[in-house]
Amino acid sequence: MSNVDTRQVNRDSLLLLAQLRVDGQDVLHQIKVRNLSAGGMMAEGDVRVMRGSLVAVELRNIGWVEGSVAWKQDNRFGIAFVEEVDPKLVRAPVTGDDFESPRYARAPATPVDASRLRKI
Repeated sequence: MSNVDTRQVNRDSLLLLAQLRVDGQDVLHQIKVRNLSAGGMMAEGDVRVMRGSLVAVELRNIGWVEGSVAWKQDNRFGIAFVEEVDPKLVRAPVTGDDFESPRYARAPATPVDASRLRKI
């Protein structure tokens, strides 16, 4: 697709933290995902990349996705994915036994008798 063609692709605007690995570097960079489509994304972060740099980004519920830097402006840059992804998966709730809600966010194990609660 040409640059003109890719501007018409639906993008999902969001704010999500992700990990980025630049080819040839051992360091993982934390970036913000600003928008996402099946073929690429816009990222924001203090990462030294150039147009054409090979990168891999870890997206929630998808895993590591390879791509290349398509453009860069200040601390924002576009990544064109090697293979398309399903952007709806990134918005889906994280599932699995590794993640447990904190105690204060879970429903009580036994019903609470409201008459026994202290009034403030």
